[in-house]
Amino acid sequence: MKNQEDKSEFLEKIANGITWWIGSIPSLIVHTLFFIISFLLPLLHLVEFDKMLLILTTVVSLEAIYLAIFIQMSVNKSHEKIEDIQEDIEDIQEDIEEISEDIEEISEDIEEITEDIEDIQEDIEEINEEEDDEVHSERAKNVMLKSNVNSNKNEIKALKDKIEELQNKIEQLKNEN
Repeated sequence: MKNQEDKSEFLEKIANGITWWIGSIPSLIVHTLFFIISFLLPLLHLVEFDKMLLILTTVVSLEAIYLAIFIQMSVNKSHEKIEDIQEDIEDIQEDIEEISEDIEEISEDIEEITEDIEDIQEDIEEINEEEDDEVHSERAKNVMLKSNVNSNKNEIKALKDKIEELQNKIEQLKNEN
């Protein structure tokens, strides 16, 4: 089986080489020279014209048959390669569709995350406002307490002064009696 595959590959390489050579500039030159020589032979009286045409026609017909076979082999190979490429393209399209779906899912996730971030920012703002309110109310309480303490101090001082005054009067009264 392996030997048969090797022979097949070898024959394909030869066929590819011939097909390549037939489509080349050297082949064009060789064929042109062959036809010129073929038509010169009867003019030089080396071969009869009818015999040269018969041989030339036979050679050209055989060459055309083999060329048709080689060309068909090339077409078949190209067709196989095109089918492989089409399969690859289909695989790539499937991959692109999957990637597009993944991108859509990621976009949705990003939108959800963005909404969550906005909600968190709103919560932070509310907390800051509440803290500001709390801070303001605490400051107000502190100010009120301080003013109460100051007024209490003043009242206490006034009471102390009155107590002193009363104590002085009591002493004066004691001294008078």
